[in-house]
Amino acid sequence: MDTMQVSGVVWAITLVVLVAVLLADLLIIGRRPHEPSTRESALWVSLYIGLALIFGVGVWIFSGGEFAGQFYAGWLTEYSLSVDNLFVFVIIMSRFAVPRHLQQEVLLIGIILALVMRGAFIAAGSALISQFAWVFYIFGAFLIYTAISFARGHAGGDFNENMAIRWVRRAVPFSNEFDGVKLRTVSNGQRLFTPMLIVLIAIGTTDLIFALDSIPAIFGVTKSPYLVFTANVFALMGLRQLYFLLGHLLDRLVYLNMGLAVVLGFIGVKLVLEALADNNVPFINGGEHVSWAPHIEIWLSLTIIIGTLLIATVASLIKSARDKRAEIAKEPKVDAVH
Repeated sequence: MDTMQVSGVVWAITLVVLVAVLLADLLIIGRRPHEPSTRESALWVSLYIGLALIFGVGVWIFSGGEFAGQFYAGWLTEYSLSVDNLFVFVIIMSRFAVPRHLQQEVLLIGIILALVMRGAFIAAGSALISQFAWVFYIFGAFLIYTAISFARGHAGGDFNENMAIRWVRRAVPFSNEFDGVKLRTVSNGQRLFTPMLIVLIAIGTTDLIFALDSIPAIFGVTKSPYLVFTANVFALMGLRQLYFLLGHLLDRLVYLNMGLAVVLGFIGVKLVLEALADNNVPFINGGEHVSWAPHIEIWLSLTIIIGTLLIATVASLIKSARDKRAEIAKEPKVDAVH
């Protein structure tokens, strides 16, 4: 798998543009904290998806279809993992009773934390890959293990208070009420931490866990740090609006974990095969040593990723519709009174 060469100037321009978009998002929330309507959320999500598609076209024009395909495959994989991340965000918001008008700001902070964590993991992963080819074996094994966890329903869609949250609960005094997004407040003359601190710790640790899953997955699609970074950024942008757009519809994506299990398992196997090919590990065929030469074309990877996620989504919606009809059919019928 070739690496896309990107100059320092392109890196700088990309970072400036992405930071400007993020700041614009921050200013909009800071000016008017609110729960966005379905129309507003749909417009923002469409904008960010459109920007990602346009960026991929730009990669195609300047670097070729192979790298554009790598970007699209990486973006779709990361976007799907981000949607799964939303399941946990919904549970966290509900568990700690975060007011709806504050959820936008909490989500934005969570997205910023995710960007920082993923940026650090991307830098570390790139450094390891450049020095140690065997890292791909670890990434591949980790993705296969994660795929099995998703298939068993042990990953995503749940949240349990971790050690950090339990320790903070014991160590610091808390108020029972939120005070906007402030971490500290004054109650009866006493300075206390607000529940917002616990919420942010929960969001941050969740981001960390999902970053551990997402970075090996994206490196299984492309080795280019530039494409890895931009695919992650575009996958996270618009996640806040997507949260409000999907709302209760998230509960209907019952097969998303199965779809992600297939995608992550495929990428994990792909990573291991390519690592074997890169290291010229031979296998024995009828007593003869034959060199490995597996290479899964990016168009095939992209087709498998899109097809799997599409099937999982359609199957989820069909099952949800059937369950809804069955639930209605079980409801007792009330005879009309004439």
